[in-house]
Amino acid sequence: MSELRLIARHAGTVLAGQLAVMAFGVTDTLVAGRHSPEALAALAVGSAVYISVYVGLMGVLQALLPVWAELEGAGRPLEVGRSVRQSLYLCAVASVLGIGVLVQPEALLRWTGVPDELRADVGHYLQVLALALPPALLFRVYSTLNQALHLPRLVTWLQLAGLALKVPLSMWWAWGGAGVAAEGATGCAWATLAVNGAMAALAVLMLSRQTVYHPYRLWKRPEPPDWQQLGQFLRLGLPAGLSILVEVTSFTLMALFIARLGTTAAASHQIAANLMAVLYMVPLSIAIATSARASYWLGARQPAHARQAIRTGLLLALGLATLCSATVWLGHAGLPRLYTQQAEVANQAAPLLVWVALYHLFDAAQTVCVFVLRCYRVTVVTLVVYSTLLWGAGLGGGYWLAYRGLAGWAPWARPDAFWAGSTVALAAVAAIFMPLLWRAVHRPMVPAP
Repeated sequence: MSELRLIARHAGTVLAGQLAVMAFGVTDTLVAGRHSPEALAALAVGSAVYISVYVGLMGVLQALLPVWAELEGAGRPLEVGRSVRQSLYLCAVASVLGIGVLVQPEALLRWTGVPDELRADVGHYLQVLALALPPALLFRVYSTLNQALHLPRLVTWLQLAGLALKVPLSMWWAWGGAGVAAEGATGCAWATLAVNGAMAALAVLMLSRQTVYHPYRLWKRPEPPDWQQLGQFLRLGLPAGLSILVEVTSFTLMALFIARLGTTAAASHQIAANLMAVLYMVPLSIAIATSARASYWLGARQPAHARQAIRTGLLLALGLATLCSATVWLGHAGLPRLYTQQAEVANQAAPLLVWVALYHLFDAAQTVCVFVLRCYRVTVVTLVVYSTLLWGAGLGGGYWLAYRGLAGWAPWARPDAFWAGSTVALAAVAAIFMPLLWRAVHRPMVPAP
């Protein structure tokens, strides 16, 4: 089977699951938006904090994909199993750290100037999601393992089942009914907790019952922490996780700064951010599939095959991104009305979607690049680039443009300023990552140990 078909099939399966997970957020946005503008604004701020914490920790675990894919390509299944067991120590530490941040968000909310009337609802929302974090990270280990072994369908089925449970629970607990009081955004968080717990439990059950996992002997008695291997995990995962944290916080911190502009601005930004996140699932799925194939071939000591997989994945991502961006550009006036019945919110969100269309093009290119660069253990430089451009030029430039003016322009005082700054910064990131990837894939391979 050709690399294009393999990557497309793998990516398509991953995309179905990722869209199901993303539909969790879409569901919450629609449910909260129809509850009240205040609930939608609280969801926008609370989800920005949670996503920043979750995605940063998730990135440390997701970065183990090339490790397990290389071991699979090298034909060393028992080492895959041992490596997975060691990763559980990393998952446990990540859970403790994430819970600590989520249960004490007050300092962050004060620093970013979130209005007082939103803080109580945001705090309640995050306290519930703190309980949902450990099963979410455990499921991420399961997901990463399956992606590395080219078994994404087993993850996707669970994610689709989770969506089927998430939709009615969010509606019930957010809107109330049948003896349950309406809780708005907090009700959506309770639904997330229930779904995450169910998905993690089913993942553990599948690992113990499915014959496809038997060669890896995952259920051996856990070894004591192997500090050397955990150190290798951290050398790969920590820069990768921090890079993802910078990328996501540069994006989600916009919600916190935009909240200063009022409920309408926060709600309109939430619509644009949610659509952007849905679009991101396409290049993300292709990047996961491409990195799994590239790492498999690197483990098999076939660098030419790895380069072919990378070329295929990059071209596929850019082609689909062009199609998606054109669709959003042409439909930017009508799409916001699918999210809200508030005319003022929809009108303010419409011009943001033009920026979303541009942002997505550059996002697709840099997403595939950064995933593949991890296969070649290039992580620190991506962290430096992200920190400088996404935090500095993107978020910082957007803040100055919105509230202080920039280069002779008066302050915009609207969400467009942040989207403009982030789009320009992401274009620069993509322009830097492309030559970095070219250099990495043409380096001579290190001799096998």
